[in-house]
Amino acid sequence: MSLTAKDKKIVKAFFGKVGGQAADIGNDALSRMIVVYPQTKTYFSHWKDLSPGSADVRRHGLTVLTGLLEAVDKIDDLVGGLLNLSELHAFTLRVDPANFKTLSHCILVVLAGMFPAEFTPEVHVAVDKFLAKVALALSEKYR
Repeated sequence: MSLTAKDKKIVKAFFGKVGGQAADIGNDALSRMIVVYPQTKTYFSHWKDLSPGSADVRRHGLTVLTGLLEAVDKIDDLVGGLLNLSELHAFTLRVDPANFKTLSHCILVVLAGMFPAEFTPEVHVAVDKFLAKVALALSEKYR
């Protein structure tokens, strides 16, 4: 699945509109992932509070969304642009790369819920393809 020039334009425009709410999007997506997929809690066992909206969840949710917004800026070279994050998750954090797809799904659900008017079918397809490419780029160092 490739990102066309039209997809890239749609992704940049959409995240340009919603990026100002990165903290809320990240919090909601990470909270959702931890609740719906409780096995992901193992990666955050060092946190004092794993409940939805806790300070740790909010902080890391913002970190995730900040990284995603940076990926939008690096959309033409996601593998190269996300190389440091791929190495961090593969070698230091040892996150199962399947979780990138899980979090991507949660991000899609949150975006659809928070921005129903903007999250048209065309945006949905483009953002879904983009998140799949981000997950693939983050998995690069696992190979």
